[in-house]
Amino acid sequence: MLHAALYAADDEPALILTYSWDRLIVDPVPGPRAPADFTALRQLTPHVWAVPGEVTLEPPHKATLPRLAAELPHVFALIDPYAGATGITRQLDELTTHFTPQTIDLLDVGGDILAHGDEPTLRSPLADALTLAACTRAKAAPIIRLLVAGPGLDGELPADTLRPRLGPLIATFTPDDVRSIATVLDWHPSEATALLAATALGARGLCEVRDAGLPVPLTDEGPTVHHVDLRAAFTANRLARALADTTTLDEAEERCRTICGTSEIDYERAKAQRLGRQQAVGPSVPRDLPAQIRNFEQAAIARGTTHTTIRRLAEALGLPGEALQHLAQLNTARARHHPASVWELHGAAEAPCGG
Repeated sequence: MLHAALYAADDEPALILTYSWDRLIVDPVPGPRAPADFTALRQLTPHVWAVPGEVTLEPPHKATLPRLAAELPHVFALIDPYAGATGITRQLDELTTHFTPQTIDLLDVGGDILAHGDEPTLRSPLADALTLAACTRAKAAPIIRLLVAGPGLDGELPADTLRPRLGPLIATFTPDDVRSIATVLDWHPSEATALLAATALGARGLCEVRDAGLPVPLTDEGPTVHHVDLRAAFTANRLARALADTTTLDEAEERCRTICGTSEIDYERAKAQRLGRQQAVGPSVPRDLPAQIRNFEQAAIARGTTHTTIRRLAEALGLPGEALQHLAQLNTARARHHPASVWELHGAAEAPCGG
């Protein structure tokens, strides 16, 4: 979407360096995937591997990244956090030396990369802080532009908290920008990206996300993209500063626990254990699913909710990851105007638009 909004006129694909780190409803193994978890990656530099669409993963690992690479025209390469922030910096340095890019954008959807580290609503600070620290120390740091899209859409820092930390508005996503990834959003369960697209398509109201059902306002701020000073964001982020010289993911996790009390991988480990104990025997899609959905919708509407995500719906109903595609297909068959992964609740009152 960012490429469509800012760079489509260049007629060149982007190189997207990204984590392969899916929710447990997709990948049952906690934490990010390492290069060793994949088969047949393509080496770009000594420490950077591209993920072609045809690669597979070693069981029991799963990832959405190969299918993304198969369906989108860009080159996807793997951020490897297992050598800490210094390892990611080395990856960035190798890529900039090899490709000499004209622009480098560090994009975060939601804005938790602007956390200070002590916010009570912060839930997944480690991945963002590692990347922020690595970019700040990279040789190309002077030309790296930190961008925040969809303030508050990840369900972590509220938009009111983020607003004073944002820089100038540089773009507002449009329906045309969403069309560049429309087919992907029919199957990919990413919540923040789906809400970014949904707000660009006009969705307004209150959306429940994640397993906890966090309420996320869908407002006119949703499809906006802001530029933030990279060095200022790093200076304000206690965790990013503490991670800057880490050389392993274990070391980074320990520092995250010291500053934030826990890390998102700790949460995933605990959740994976709970899911293992609660594993039900039976069909992935229960026969009474329509009735379960209606009951969920009625309860959510009573809470003032207008939308949810298929990930939130699946987890609230105790469905396995295999049911995500079924829910997306059900949503596609409904009269909807949003990505298939965003479920508009039937009977919910229209919420007023506004920031």
